[in-house]
Amino acid sequence: MSLPDREAVEIFLQEASERLQYLREYVSVLQEVEPRREDLERLYIAAHNLTGTSASYGYPRFSEISAKLAHVFQYALNATLGDDLHGPLTEFLSDGISVLETDLLEISDTGEESVEDIAAFKERYRFAFPAEPAPLNYGQQRITEEAIEQHAQEAHEEESTGSYFDALPADDEVSSEILEFFQPEADEHLQVVSDCLISLEGNNNPEEINRLFRAIHTVKGSAAQVGLKRLGAIAHRVEDLIGRLRDAEIEPSAAVVDLCLASVDVLKKTLHHQWADESEMRAEVDSLLGRIAEFAPPEEEELEATQPVVEEAKTAANGSAAQAPAMTRKPGKPPAGAAAKSVRIALERLDRMMNTVGELVINRTRMVGRVAELEKLVDTLGFSKERLQGKVSEFQEKYEFNRISNSRASTPWNPNTTPQRLTSAAAGDTSFWSDFSELEMDRYDDFNILSRSMAEISADVNEVLTQLEGFIGRVEGDIDEFTKLAHHLQDEFTAARMVPIGTLYSRLSRAVRDAATSAGKQIELDLTGNETELDNNIIQQLSDPLVHLVRNSVAHGIEHADARRAAGKSEAGKVSLRAYHRGNHIYIEVEDDGGGIDYDRVKQSAIERGLVSPETADRLTDRDFREMLFHPGFSTAPAKTELAGRGVGLDVVRANLNMLNGEIDIQSTRGHGTKFTLKVPLTLIISPALFVRCGGTSFALPLAVVEEIRRLRADEIEDVGGKLLTKVRDVVTEVIRLDSYLGLPPLEPINGYFRMVVANAGSRQIGLVVEEVIGKDEIVIKNLGEYLRRVKLFPGTTIAPDGSLILLIDLNRMVATEPGERRALQATPTAARIFAPGSAAVARGTIPAEAIDRVEHERVIVVADDSISVRKFVGRMLEKNGYRVKLAADGLEAAELVAQHGCHLVITDLEMPRMTGYELMVQLRQSPTTRRIPVMVVTSRAGAKHRDRAIKEGAAAFLTKPVQEDQLLAAVEQLIGTEATHPVVPVA
Repeated sequence: MSLPDREAVEIFLQEASERLQYLREYVSVLQEVEPRREDLERLYIAAHNLTGTSASYGYPRFSEISAKLAHVFQYALNATLGDDLHGPLTEFLSDGISVLETDLLEISDTGEESVEDIAAFKERYRFAFPAEPAPLNYGQQRITEEAIEQHAQEAHEEESTGSYFDALPADDEVSSEILEFFQPEADEHLQVVSDCLISLEGNNNPEEINRLFRAIHTVKGSAAQVGLKRLGAIAHRVEDLIGRLRDAEIEPSAAVVDLCLASVDVLKKTLHHQWADESEMRAEVDSLLGRIAEFAPPEEEELEATQPVVEEAKTAANGSAAQAPAMTRKPGKPPAGAAAKSVRIALERLDRMMNTVGELVINRTRMVGRVAELEKLVDTLGFSKERLQGKVSEFQEKYEFNRISNSRASTPWNPNTTPQRLTSAAAGDTSFWSDFSELEMDRYDDFNILSRSMAEISADVNEVLTQLEGFIGRVEGDIDEFTKLAHHLQDEFTAARMVPIGTLYSRLSRAVRDAATSAGKQIELDLTGNETELDNNIIQQLSDPLVHLVRNSVAHGIEHADARRAAGKSEAGKVSLRAYHRGNHIYIEVEDDGGGIDYDRVKQSAIERGLVSPETADRLTDRDFREMLFHPGFSTAPAKTELAGRGVGLDVVRANLNMLNGEIDIQSTRGHGTKFTLKVPLTLIISPALFVRCGGTSFALPLAVVEEIRRLRADEIEDVGGKLLTKVRDVVTEVIRLDSYLGLPPLEPINGYFRMVVANAGSRQIGLVVEEVIGKDEIVIKNLGEYLRRVKLFPGTTIAPDGSLILLIDLNRMVATEPGERRALQATPTAARIFAPGSAAVARGTIPAEAIDRVEHERVIVVADDSISVRKFVGRMLEKNGYRVKLAADGLEAAELVAQHGCHLVITDLEMPRMTGYELMVQLRQSPTTRRIPVMVVTSRAGAKHRDRAIKEGAAAFLTKPVQEDQLLAAVEQLIGTEATHPVVPVA
C-alpha cells in the first residue's frame, strides 16, 4: 500500500473507531421504554456514515454489516421494535458492533477484512441476511413498442418530479491521470473557500468575498474542463450564492455561512466519490440545491429545466436560517498572492528522499568511526616510532660511539706513512687505516652500516607518520564538508516537507464553530502564527489532539453567557491558538479565558471513580490534580453530551504527543482561564540523541529532554518508600538505575561517584544512573519492525558505526510503567500479625499460645484488567465483602501473582496488553499447580464468539460489563464457596 493510500486508510480507521465507540456507548438507548428520537437519529447517522465511508474506501463487508445496524436504528425511528428486544436483536446489535471492531483491527494490521469472522456472524444471524430472491425468467420475451412507450413515459414522469439532481449533467469519462492532478488542485481551492467562509462570519470583508468567489469560480471552470460536469454544475450554483454575497444582495449571516460550508462538504464528497450510493448523493444534493435556491433563485433557463424541490428542503432552509450562537474569528493576515513556480511531488517520494538522507547521515557516522579507528592506529604507530627512535639512539650511543673512543685510544697516528697506506688501501690492504685516527677518516664495517640503516628507517617511519597525520586531517576536513552537505540536504528536504500550521487552523476553526453552536456559547477565536511550519506528518498527527483541546476549551473552559456576565466578563468567550518556533521545536498554545480548572470538581470526580481515597485526595497538590486530567476515562462533565462526558480527550492528546516525542503542560488560574502548551520536534526522521552505556550495552536518549549530566555520590541517594530520590539544585528528583530497571549487571560507583543524566519525563524531573556517557550525535530512528511493535519502552533504534544496533529509550514510558520489583508487596494477615503491636510479647512467650486467635485463610482473588478504574472498583467491591484482592494491570502480571502467591479465583478481562485474558487462561491450564484455579471473565465483549472462546479456554463464568455487585458476588460465591481453607497454591 502506498503512503498516500495508507494515510487515507488511517483517516478512515480513526473516524470509524470513534463512530464504533459512539455506537457501543449509546446502543443501550434502544432498551429504554421511550427512547428519544434525537438519540435514535444520532445512532442512525453514525451507522449510516460508517456504511458510506467504508464502501468508499473499498471494504464492502464492513459496509454491509454497518448497513444492517443502520437499518435497525432507522426502523426504530419509524416503528416500535416490540417487547422481545432483549432476545436475538440485542445480541445482533452487540455482536455486530464487536465484529466491526474486530474487522477494523484486521484492516489496521493487514489492510484486509476479516472474512471468516464476518461470514460466521452472518451465519449466526441468518434472519438479518435473507437470501436474495431469484430473478424471474421470462425467456426471450421481446419488449413491445407499447412497453417502450410506457417506459419512456415513466422516465419522463421521473424527470418531472422536481429533483434538482436529475437536472444535473452526467460526468464524462475522466482518466485517473487527470484526476491525479485535478483533485489536489480542487482540494486547495475548496480549502481557500472554507478559510474565507470562517473569516467572513462576523467580519464582512469585501476582499475575502472576492477571494472566495475566485476560488469557487476556479473549481467550477476546472471541473467542467476536465469532464466532471456534475461537480461543475453544483459548484456553479454555489457560485451563484457567493455572487449574491459579493453583490451585497444578501448578508454573510450564520445561516448563509452554514449553507456554504455544507456546500464545501458536498463538493468534497462528490470530488472524491465518497457517497455510499446514488440515492444518498441524490438526497444530499437535492437538499443542498433546494436550500441554495432559497437564497439564490436559479436563472430563467434553469427554472425551465428544473422544478422547486419538495417542501422538506424549504423547512430545512428555514430552520437553518435561525440565528444560532456563532463563532467569530479575528481577521488574520492573508497569505501572499504572488504565485511562485512549483511542481507537485508525491509525499511518498519525499519520504524516500528523506530516508536516503538518513542513510547518508548513517554513512557519515560510519566514516567518522573509521577515521577514529585510523587515528588510533596512527597513535599506535607514533608510539612504535618513538620506541624505535629510542632504541636506535641507545644503540648508537652504546656501541658505535664506544667503538670510536676505543679505536682512538689503541692506535696512534703516524703522518709519514700516509701515501703508502692510501695506495695499499686501494689495493685492499687494511693496514692503511692504522695511520688515520677515527676523526680523520670514517671507518665503515657491517656494524656501522646496520646502525645507519636503523637511523634511516626511523627517519622514513617519521616521514610516513607525518604524511599520514596530514592525510587524516584532510579526510576529517572532507568529512566536515560532507557533514555540512548532508545537513544542508536534510534541511532542504525537511523544508520541502514543511507545511504552515495555518492549513490546520481551518479545521480547528470549523471544530470551534461547531462546538460553540452545539454548546450554545459565543466564542471568539484568535489564531496567530499561521506561517509557522511543521513536518507534514507531525501536522497530521497533531490534528486530533488540537481538535480535542479546542473542543475541551469550549465545553469545559468557557462559561455560559450568564456566568460570564456575573463574573464581569464579556459574553463572548475567547479561545486563542498560538504557534511559534524555538530551537528545534515548535510550541503550540491553546488558551481560553474561561473559569479555569475546578480542582474541587476534579478531586470529587477522582474519588467517585475510585482513583484515590478521600484521605489521599486531601494531600494532593494542584499539580497532581492537573496530572489526573490525563488519566484514561477521566472526565469532570456531570453528564454525557456530544462534546464532553465520555472520558475521551486529554489521555488521547498525551498518547499522540508521546508518539511524537512531544510534551504537554497545563497552566490554569481559577476564574481567568487555562493554557495548554504543546511542544513537538520539527521532524521525526533525524533527531539529536545522547549516547550512554550501561554494562556492555549502549542506549540512546532524546537529547531534547536532557537537562544536564552530573556526578552523584552513592550516599546522596535515599530510598523513600521503595523509590530512590535525590536533590538536584534543591529539586527533589526521582533516581532510576538503568541497570536494575533493565536487569543488567549491577553498576558500581567509580571513585565513589555514579554518572547521572538529568532529564524531563512527562511533567517531572528524573535522574537516570548510567555507567558512562559516550557523547551526542544526530541519529536516524528506525522502527523495530512488525514483530517487536509491542515493545513500547524502545520506540526505535539506530545503527552504530560498527553496524550494531543502539536502542532508543522512551523516558515517558519508563516513568509511567515501573518494574514489578519496585511495587510494594501486600502483606498477608499472618505476616501483618507477626509485626503488629504486641507481637514482641508473643515472641517472648509472655502471652500463651492458647490465648492467640488462629488466623483463618482468607479467600484470595486476583483481578486482572488494564483499566485502573475497573480494577479498583471491582477490588473494593470484593474487599468490602471479606475477600483479599490482588490487582494486576494485564495478564502477564496476573500470571506472575498467581505463580508467586497463589489464589482461589482469577477475575480477568479479555483485552489487555502484553497478555490477553485468553492467553492467561491457556497459561494457567498448562501448569499442574494452577490448573484447578477457576477463572471468571468480566468483559465488555458480549458477543457469542467471545463467550464461546472463553468457555473453550476454561472460563468457569462469563459476565458482561457493566457488572452489578450482587451479580458479581453471587458468581464468586458459586465458584469458590463461602469459605476457603487453603488456596490452590499456598499464599505467601
